[in-house]
Amino acid sequence: MPLEPAQLKDWRKTERERLIAARMALPAATLEEYRQRIDRSLELSFPGLARSRLAFCWPIKHEYDARHFARTLRERGALTAMPVVVAPKKPLVFREWHPGVKLAVGALNISYPVDSPEVLPSAVILPMNGWDSQGYRLGYGAGFFDRTLASLAKRPVVIGVSYELAKLDTIYPQKWDIPMDYVVTERGVYRRDAEGLAYLGEPQRGEGSQMASPVCYLGEVERD
Repeated sequence: MPLEPAQLKDWRKTERERLIAARMALPAATLEEYRQRIDRSLELSFPGLARSRLAFCWPIKHEYDARHFARTLRERGALTAMPVVVAPKKPLVFREWHPGVKLAVGALNISYPVDSPEVLPSAVILPMNGWDSQGYRLGYGAGFFDRTLASLAKRPVVIGVSYELAKLDTIYPQKWDIPMDYVVTERGVYRRDAEGLAYLGEPQRGEGSQMASPVCYLGEVERD
């Protein structure tokens, strides 16, 4: 049943707080295990990221920490960037990130690059407070990423990252909500199709893995 605007706002606020609290309660060892499993799934399932312009977010509140993976990708030739807030209700810009780049601290204690070149990403790794069976994301409520993705002339491939504990039946998506192309959790990789998210599995290193690498085959995340 659809929710009225006021009900939806309250529901999302309540769910966001609940899911963040559950995430914050995870032990450090569990968070590190999840990070390594997500790193492995990203590396094995999306090899084209090493040839991409990849945007990722500074982690807060026990989100998946993409900085380790971003360092690895830069060593392999990727260009990496982080989002920067320009003004309220305006699209984000992306500035190049590399180890040692000058950073400032903004809202929610989120660090971002300053004075580095702007980058138009071909792929985005996007943290999610919650996610649903159709691939829609519950963020922090400001709408920055939906607004930004809608504004880009060429939309990047968007990979939502989260944990299985954050899965919801629905976030009650609105017309402005943009679904993820893929979702990666500690369990493995999901891909969005016409029927919603389809679970592809957890990739494994070495011969004998049965999991396809769809992005590699389609060339979706390589640089132009």
